[in-house]
Formats: sequence, C-alpha cells, structure tokens
Amino acid sequence: MAAARVLVVGDAMLDRYWFGAVERISPEAPVPVVRVNREEERLGGAANVALNVKALGAQATLLTAVGDDEPARVLRRLLEREGITSLLGSDPKLYTTVKLRVIGRSQQLIRIDFENQPEHEVLTQMLADYERVLPEHDAVLFSDYGKGGLTHIPRMIESARRAGKPVLVDPKGSDYRSYAGADLVTPNRAELALVIGGWAGEAQLLERVQALRKTLGLQAVLLTRSEEGMTLFDTAGTAAVPAQAREVFDVTGAGDTVIAAMATLLACGMTARDAMPIANRAGGLVVGKFGTASVSYNELFR
Repeated sequence: MAAARVLVVGDAMLDRYWFGAVERISPEAPVPVVRVNREEERLGGAANVALNVKALGAQATLLTAVGDDEPARVLRRLLEREGITSLLGSDPKLYTTVKLRVIGRSQQLIRIDFENQPEHEVLTQMLADYERVLPEHDAVLFSDYGKGGLTHIPRMIESARRAGKPVLVDPKGSDYRSYAGADLVTPNRAELALVIGGWAGEAQLLERVQALRKTLGLQAVLLTRSEEGMTLFDTAGTAAVPAQAREVFDVTGAGDTVIAAMATLLACGMTARDAMPIANRAGGLVVGKFGTASVSYNELFR
C-alpha cells in the first residue's frame, strides 16, 4: 500500500468550521445566537479525497485549479502539512470554493458556500502537467463536484486508459457520457437516479445499470446505498456487501473515503470485487466521525 501512487484530479475546496456556544435566541429574528469560540479548517472536495488516500498509507498527488486568494493559500498550507504532493493551478478569475459550517451544541446550524462558476475552462493550462505526472502513478481518480474543473475529463480518461492506468470517477450531474471508458464510477442512490431514473426493484436496477455500463464502456459501477451497503455492477453481474457503520454521526465526505480506498486498492493490483468490502468498511468507519474526515490504515485493518 505504501508503494501505491494515486493521482487525484478534480474540484478542491476548503472546509471551515466555526464552533460555539448557543445560549440565547436572537432578538432580531427567531434564530440561535452562536458565540464562536473555536475555528477549524480542513481539506475538502478533491483535496479531502487526496487526504484519504494519504491517510491509508499510499502516496497522493492532487491536481486542481484554485483562485488567487486567501482560501487557496490555506489549502496549500494544509496540503503541505499533510504531505500531499499538489499541482495547484492559480486562476485569478476563480474563487476558491469554501464551505463554512457553523456548529452549536455539536449540531450544524447552517452551511454557507462561497464560490463562483468559472466562465472559462479552468484546467486548460494544466493538461500538460497531467500528461507529465500520469506515468508516475498507478491509478487516476477524478473527483467531480460540478464546479467546472473537469471540462477536459474525456481527454484525461483517454490518456489514462492509453497508459494502462485504472480510472475511477466520483460523478456529478445527470449525464455520464463524459466518463465513458472509466474503470469504475461510484454514484450514490440519488446521483444514479438522476441518470437512469427511479427503479421499482432490484431487477429493474440491474437492467438499467448494466445498460448504462455497456453504453458508456464502463468496466464497473459501484452504487453506494447508505444503510443498505454497496452493490457492484460489472461484466460478471453483481456483488453486494451490507453496511458496516456501527454508529452514524456525520455522512459528510463518506463518498470521498470510499472512492479513495477503492483507488488505493486498485493501485495495489486488487480487483474491484476484492476491494469493495474493504472500501465499505472504510465508509462505515468515517461516518462515525464529525465533519470531513479520513480513515487511517491502522483503523481500517485493525
């Protein structure tokens, strides 16, 4: 696992947490007043995926575009602290995405997002960097948060396939055609329903997912199903594992942990079917933690 090298490409963001005490209701409106006494900053989005890869003991490289602003400088510092190799393209027209969560009495009261939709292709200038570092990695993971950073994903997938690298995609949106040719796509139930529509039962789900897989040339689709565990759809049919969460405290970033574990294990040479139960265990562990979190190698294989 320590020799596995995963290249993470996608939309990075900064997760900010403001913790405080709630002792009264505002006289201005029927809302709680939070007296902030602690602030915390964590890697979010594709940066959290890279952190999860690193936490498992593998080597992670993050390729992303950020703004020329204060959140970008914080992201750089956090990535350096965690030992994650980063290729951060700086775009002055882009605002680095920040998700601010206000927490009172261990409960999230509100989330405030700071972002803008780029009017141009933000990763255009980084295609050369991608081609340069691709041969040094054992797997490529695309983390799509729909922020405009993966406009060139078809070209990137094609390059990775030519280089013989496993390609994994955490998808977004209702059209998966740009992910054609990927080895593994990992939607949750709501994300998959946007693409294939709702399903009346397991037979209809199987039929629709296999049709999607064949149409787009996907090797496999891993459906994460919360309390129902996970189901893998591949050329051999289906395989399923039950959920392993002992206690669900916060589902934030659980999908990041699952796909990071899958990418790391595929980079080690495992098959998707063999990797799925371990990734499922990782997801079950991370939902027992607060906020954007990761699972270590020791936790996973204890």
